[in-house]
Amino acid sequence: MAERLRSMTYSSTAVSTFGAKELADLLTSSRAANLARDLSGMLLFRGDRFLQVLEGPESLVRELVGRIRRDPRHRDMRVLVDEEIDERRFADWTMGYETLEVPRKAAPEGFRDSFDDLDSGDDTVTARALRELTVWFRARSAKPR
Repeated sequence: MAERLRSMTYSSTAVSTFGAKELADLLTSSRAANLARDLSGMLLFRGDRFLQVLEGPESLVRELVGRIRRDPRHRDMRVLVDEEIDERRFADWTMGYETLEVPRKAAPEGFRDSFDDLDSGDDTVTARALRELTVWFRARSAKPR
């Protein structure tokens, strides 16, 4: 019997600046490792913050999240969602990726910033923000990477 599929979403803060080269290196190694382990997912990066969705066989997802938690390049890691899934949402991506720009000015009154909502402390708001960011990523990413 095949192992259950698991999806885990976490956010963390980079300890030091991640420039274009550091991000490219991280993506290259992550994509190769994920392909070899049958893992898929999405990574968003804005300012010094990471948001990552990992999905695949439960034991492998848990192992990788544990390794990421111990990675000295991260701090303040929080698992936002840990759930069993029936099918992958990012099956075509060994690690889909987008860099998000940090807003230069406050959003107009009445608008929210989904990325900032991840830190709301309210599970309902966090879940809504994750759904919005996931839908945004999938709609924006026309072709698998």
